[in-house]
Amino acid sequence: MKRSLYLFALLVFVASSVFAQSGRVNGYWLTEDKDSQVEVFQKDDNKFYGRIVWLDEPLDEDGKPKVDDKNPDRAMHDQPIMGLEILKGFTYDASKNEWSGGSIYDPKNGRTYTAYMRLDGNNRLAIRGYVMGMRFLGRTTEWSRETVKRE
Repeated sequence: MKRSLYLFALLVFVASSVFAQSGRVNGYWLTEDKDSQVEVFQKDDNKFYGRIVWLDEPLDEDGKPKVDDKNPDRAMHDQPIMGLEILKGFTYDASKNEWSGGSIYDPKNGRTYTAYMRLDGNNRLAIRGYVMGMRFLGRTTEWSRETVKRE
């Protein structure tokens, strides 16, 4: 009985530790070009997502909010960039200490890439987007953690 209780306590500790580790990616991140801020969050499906919550230049040359006009889906061309979900479907892999199985969308060129993310310390997020399932065929961008949402 005592052994079962210890085993149960150990399992609870390990599960809560993995859960706490997985959530370290949540928060606000300034993109590498410092022209946008992305909020990373976890949805009810326990996967991680990210949406644009701030743009350095939110308006186009006509003074209207920027839209996703580079999207290959013409139906999305009127969707505002602000609020656009650019990170989708990441799960935490404790054995690799990374968030993987997701994708990153680049509104600057309208392309979506398979991606994984890793924290470098607590304040740098390295995101590698790649193609054709080959991690070596890609590019890494580094984002910086910010403590509050920009206005």
